[in-house]
Amino acid sequence: MIHIISDSSTLYSIESAKKKGLSIVPLNITVDAQTYRDFEDITSTQLLTMIEEHKIPKTSQPSLGEKIDLYNELTKDGDEVIDIAMASGLSGTYQTAMMAKNSCDNPDLVHVVDSQTLCGPHRLMVDTALEMASNGATSKDIVMMIVQSRMQEESCLVPVDFQFLVRGGRIKGLAATLGGALKLIPILKKGVDGIGLDKFGVSRTYKKAVNMVVEDFKNNGFDSNYTFYISHAFNEELAMLFEKKINETFDGAKVVIYPLSPAFITQGGPGCVAVQAIKMA
Repeated sequence: MIHIISDSSTLYSIESAKKKGLSIVPLNITVDAQTYRDFEDITSTQLLTMIEEHKIPKTSQPSLGEKIDLYNELTKDGDEVIDIAMASGLSGTYQTAMMAKNSCDNPDLVHVVDSQTLCGPHRLMVDTALEMASNGATSKDIVMMIVQSRMQEESCLVPVDFQFLVRGGRIKGLAATLGGALKLIPILKKGVDGIGLDKFGVSRTYKKAVNMVVEDFKNNGFDSNYTFYISHAFNEELAMLFEKKINETFDGAKVVIYPLSPAFITQGGPGCVAVQAIKMA
């Protein structure tokens, strides 16, 4: 048997994942020296209230000990584990999983894969892996699916409060100088191999930002065969603008909208919207 493991980058809580046969080890959020597990100990609304009270949250990767214990439990009878981790360039989750693999009782039965993405595409990879495992696919087949699919993915981010990304260190080089005093709307794109966030462009209005992002998908060969994901932090209005533009541009494409988890609100800031597309291999 093959067990699929991931983290809350998939936007699954432990309970919702369990119903699908998925094991989740949550990301962590720290506020005022108190640590909360993503989805489990804090809601997005509770986090927003803390931010409005001028508290500064930080995120950290899942617990190493919790990972090791889970690997040991699932492999004790000879079953395999595939852990599909959030993009290694945006979180230490992959590195933690590798440390857990090397420290567990049966490392040869544990396969850690860097999804090189997050949120919607990460969730789809996990869902596909679960389906493949239930249909008798080998661990090699499932890992190959992830490796091939991550090459057919793109992620863009439109933040409202740029300082959350600056504090989190997830933007690279000159990208950190965007926005701010100029009152421009920065648009960021996930870097090659999921490493950091790069400058894509700036806009003076959100409508123009929407057009720029969707046109970039089109110019890069994305079409209605891709699944588009819009994930937002209490910004349904901007999410709906993106949905409308995607539907107009890619007739018949599947568009899925998710609210972001507390961990991603911590990273991207209130109001941020992530727009992503992926075609599974």
